[in-house]
Amino acid sequence: MNWTLDQLNAFVTSVKCGSFSAAARKMGKAQSRISTAIANLEADLGFDLFDRSARLPVLTQDGEDMFIEAQAILEQCERLQARADTVATGEEIALTVALDEAVPIDVFEDYFQKLSLKFPLLKLTIINGSQADIAEWVDDKKADLGFLFRVNTLSDSLEYLSLGFFNQALIVSPQHPLAKIEKPTLVQLNQHRQLVIRDRVGHSHEKAISANHWYIDSYYYITALVIRNVGWALVPEHVLESDWYRNQTTRLSAFHIPDALQIEIGVVKRRDSGMGNVMEWMLDEIEHTFEKL
Repeated sequence: MNWTLDQLNAFVTSVKCGSFSAAARKMGKAQSRISTAIANLEADLGFDLFDRSARLPVLTQDGEDMFIEAQAILEQCERLQARADTVATGEEIALTVALDEAVPIDVFEDYFQKLSLKFPLLKLTIINGSQADIAEWVDDKKADLGFLFRVNTLSDSLEYLSLGFFNQALIVSPQHPLAKIEKPTLVQLNQHRQLVIRDRVGHSHEKAISANHWYIDSYYYITALVIRNVGWALVPEHVLESDWYRNQTTRLSAFHIPDALQIEIGVVKRRDSGMGNVMEWMLDEIEHTFEKL
């Protein structure tokens, strides 16, 4: 076995980027170094990973199989290095947590209170965002952990732990024309403006049902605009726990849109980040918390 991790990294990056030149740009290396690394890897393995007869290299069947294996090896190496870094540095003294603004407030207030008692010397920073913002901040190392409602595919560099699902409610203002319809159809919903959640940087959003829609980066602001009779919306049920929000909105049956009735909440961290006692406790505690809900 003469292949190296650098060769595997060049191979995996080339597959993900679509070409040797794109991989070279991403890795900050000359294209010749990427091509040579992959050629040497093929020589060490004894078979071709790419079919080079076309303008761009295409994975062979053996290459597709090896891509899966190579990804797994590199991911395990990242975990090993992260674990070694943690052992060397010891327990975390500071962490930044990115929090989706729509997570259930009471649950996380209790969670952070327990954290403060368990690790009284920890320096904690909490930042708030919307959906994909959270994953992006963790991926960019602006946050160590992120709690978010998941709506799209996450980066390969992130590890995701699903915590559970929350039901969504279809709401309108009591003055809205749909308020008189107990079980609106998709055709009826499409006749009115929908308020749809999106992230703050504009990279992702939920799929709109109505052709007439607005994108807004906060479930709470969406609910406020629903109350103002601007449009209808789907929001997590716990957003309506406040008596004021609940009394100012009318909830309708979402029978005709079953795919939109649940939204998944989870936690993300970088695969290559270390995990000391604090982060281990945080992940275990939040998982146990949601198991009880």
